Amino acid sequence: MIKSIKKAAVLGSGVMGSGIAAHLANIGIPTLLLDIVPREINENEKKKGLTTEDKAFRNRFSETAAKKLLKQKPAPLTVKDNLSLITTGNFEDDMGKLADVDWVIEVVVENLEIKKKLFETVDLFRKHGSIVSSNTSGISVDAMIEGRSEDFKNHFLGTHFFNPPRYLKLLELIPTKHTNQEVLSFMKTFGEDHLGKGVVIAKDTPNFIANRIGTYGLLVTVREMLKGGYSVGEVDSVTGPLIGRPKSATFRTLDVVGLDTFVHVANNVYEQVEGTEKEVFKIPSFIGKMLEQGWIGSKSGQGFFLKKGKEILELNPNTLEYEERKKLSSPIIEMSKQQKGLNNKMKTLIYGGDRVGNLLWNITSPTLIYSATLLGEIADDIVAIDQAMKWGFGWELGPFETWDAIGLEQSVEKMKVEGIDIPDWILEMLENGFTSFYKKDLNGISYFHKGEYVGINSNHKNIHIKRLKEEKGVIKKNSGASLIDLGDDVALLEFHSQSNAIGLDIIQMINFAVEEVDCNYKGLVIGNQGKNFCVGANLALILMEAQDDNYFEIEMVVRHFQQAMTNIKYSSKPVIAAPFGMTLGGGAEICLPASAIQASSETYMGLVEVGVGLIPGGGGNKELYINHLNGIPNGVEVDLQNVANKVFETIATAKVSTSAEEARLTNFLQSNDGVSVNSDHLLHDAKQKVISMYNTGYQSPKRKKIPITGESGYAALLLGAQTMKYSGYISDHDLKIATKLANVIAGGKLPFGTLVDEQYLLDLEREAFLSLVGEPKSQARMQHMLVKGKPLRN
Repeated sequence: MIKSIKKAAVLGSGVMGSGIAAHLANIGIPTLLLDIVPREINENEKKKGLTTEDKAFRNRFSETAAKKLLKQKPAPLTVKDNLSLITTGNFEDDMGKLADVDWVIEVVVENLEIKKKLFETVDLFRKHGSIVSSNTSGISVDAMIEGRSEDFKNHFLGTHFFNPPRYLKLLELIPTKHTNQEVLSFMKTFGEDHLGKGVVIAKDTPNFIANRIGTYGLLVTVREMLKGGYSVGEVDSVTGPLIGRPKSATFRTLDVVGLDTFVHVANNVYEQVEGTEKEVFKIPSFIGKMLEQGWIGSKSGQGFFLKKGKEILELNPNTLEYEERKKLSSPIIEMSKQQKGLNNKMKTLIYGGDRVGNLLWNITSPTLIYSATLLGEIADDIVAIDQAMKWGFGWELGPFETWDAIGLEQSVEKMKVEGIDIPDWILEMLENGFTSFYKKDLNGISYFHKGEYVGINSNHKNIHIKRLKEEKGVIKKNSGASLIDLGDDVALLEFHSQSNAIGLDIIQMINFAVEEVDCNYKGLVIGNQGKNFCVGANLALILMEAQDDNYFEIEMVVRHFQQAMTNIKYSSKPVIAAPFGMTLGGGAEICLPASAIQASSETYMGLVEVGVGLIPGGGGNKELYINHLNGIPNGVEVDLQNVANKVFETIATAKVSTSAEEARLTNFLQSNDGVSVNSDHLLHDAKQKVISMYNTGYQSPKRKKIPITGESGYAALLLGAQTMKYSGYISDHDLKIATKLANVIAGGKLPFGTLVDEQYLLDLEREAFLSLVGEPKSQARMQHMLVKGKPLRN
């Protein structure tokens, strides 16, 4: 059996196949992308003089799919250069190349006979011990390998990715009765550590775990909407974030997925089950009519919703006409919003007893019962089912976690009153005194399994901050941040202010953390497990102080922030920033002076202050400029003006990376910075980086003077900005901001090449920041961002 995957092949270059190939390329695996040979030459190929023997014709499908990867939204590639790791080909000419690959992934049409025939060919060319898998979403994986060699069978399994593969976390592994246990274990570890996935082991049943339960839940919701006389918009208004589900809720999700895809998945179960379950998976007639008219969702321009100008209309399922979108309102919705934690919110909503409560109870209770009924059939334990729904459908709580949230005993009593059949194993569980599916104690979290509570076997690289604090407490905390013992003599500084916005509370904790770590720890990780790492400074506070003319207060905060960043940079112990998600403005400024960065692959980093009428004030301009200088290889002559131009453009245009690897291209990340593909491993990886740097004799950087472009550089930067203004691309106020920024990047009106210290540049930054804060048009931009959530052009 292979010990590592160094090269892969994807058979089938459709949206899913090319997306998987892109994800493999993103993690550095050279990938062969193959598809069928076209049946005939098209007009464009005829014009080029191609024949059926030309590669350009024979590889048309795979080559076209590869090129599309550069244009798709959201982007399948973390950086465009990753496309070079994908080699295209076809099933007739290139199957011999499978002898060089470690993993072959089949992603062709969902037709059993086609898959079996393809695997017959794969069996002829694959190397002994290589892994073969199918990305089927519902066809029996056991049925695919009839007649294959023993080695093929032993190394075969289902690997069901969710679309788009780069972004959706779930990977369902479906072993057959022949799959070698070592192969399954290897693929689980590889899926978690290298592909960055949340991996669950599923049984070989229709639609496996997530699609089986998710589709059931969606169809139950559709039926309840029709039965209860709710509208599409009303259902979506209460089945999204209110109950811990994605913003797309129910019907917006169906529009995004595509009604054609949804119906295909539902029919797959419908054709393979019997009785009452079969009835649930029968597609309602109005959905059939939507399909006939091509109203399949976002890709067709209309589905359950239709956008007309700025207005979004909802479909009336009875008339198939579009109407004004409606929302449900209720006192229990407002009551739930006052509750702390999703568990308490759910209880308030589910047992509300009004129109909202009845809807949520009537769609939740059948889904919980269905999940319990399928235990043992689709998965061996409740953890796999819960994780599949969280990772595949974006639920904050899985079915059994939801059941615990609303109270197992209370809900079962209500079900009994309503005559709902409850699985015997749950009744026995309650009779034996087990009143919840999960239990938390000093040993951590355990789950109910076959008559007892057993510990959850999770990857040792998964660090849960909340659990860590419960077990070890905190070293020190305030309203904005906590300092926590991460173990192995490494400390963690966690932000937990509103939206992780930076205020004096976080600044104070940064200073305390650096001082505490200098004395008592090997190093510090700055990270958290919020929605985003940090989207910048507390803008509301800055605006309020500016409107009250408290510029002394603002100046003091900026000065303290700059000093805190300096403390991070020159700490005697390594400080590792662990950004993820939105890492903007002040969030990026916290990362830039760190000893190193360990970023999640999905990190969107940028200095975006110009969008609110300001420039970075915490040292971001200086640090990005230094990063560019440090990025120039030894022996290469430094073009200071070119460096200044690049930094100016990045900040003036508020450029934000679309991945951690793209952040490396703009020098937010440097060569010694790392990227974690699995976000759950981010804190572990950052901790290991601290330990490694400490063990190799870390020394804080020496203070060096910085060469600047000075007055001539300022003139060059200003000329570029003025050209943009005269061409109508930027406003007068944009030009004013650009002028301030140009002065900071150039280092003022000193001669070209002058060496200045960091404090000089920090003083320039702070002065420019404060002058812009006082501008009415900058304050208008700040106000607009706070109210509307998007930039104002004025």
